[in-house]
Amino acid sequence: MSNPLTFAVPKGRILDEALPLMARAGVVPEAGFHDKGNRALSFACEGSDMRVIRVRAFDVATFVAHGAAQVGIVGSDVVEEFAYPDLYAPVDLAIGHCRLSVAEPEGQAGAPLSSHLRVASKYPNLTRRHFERMGVQAEVVKLNGAMELAPGLGLASRIVDLVSTGRTLKDNGLVETSTILDVSARLIVNRAALKTDARVGALVEAFRALAAPAEAA
Repeated sequence: MSNPLTFAVPKGRILDEALPLMARAGVVPEAGFHDKGNRALSFACEGSDMRVIRVRAFDVATFVAHGAAQVGIVGSDVVEEFAYPDLYAPVDLAIGHCRLSVAEPEGQAGAPLSSHLRVASKYPNLTRRHFERMGVQAEVVKLNGAMELAPGLGLASRIVDLVSTGRTLKDNGLVETSTILDVSARLIVNRAALKTDARVGALVEAFRALAAPAEAA
């Protein structure tokens, strides 16, 4: 009997949009998965030899890249930030749209860039690469939340964070000044598992067929 296939999904904004796609591809977590009070992290799937693990978005990429999970769904921001060589993102699911952007206090927007900036972000690699292309050395202060507080408290002159409507930035006196990356959710797989486990290839094809109509629209 083969080992269960492990499918990693992120907590938060992408998951609600991903669940209908997952169901149509045959990945249906057991009933307890939808119980808001359930603190379990691993769930069996109905009618299959799969299990779903629910973890933080950055951890989805780590579990899949290291083979602890064979398949997952995560934003392209996470894929690009880590750039794991053992991670393959074959399908753009066309959900979870947002953007990774630079923002700064409204009164400072448009001021010339200095050769060195302090930037608050949970995306140190993407942030450094973005500013390097502009000839600027970025010192990245790693934060996992409350990013919008950093400029007002003197921690950093700018932030790099995910933006959807821009309302949170506006409410905190910040304006979006440039976009680093347009983001959408991707199906990701472990490269070795794709080569050795036919179930992984079958899932890739199932999700590819589901995503194709959205891409064509």
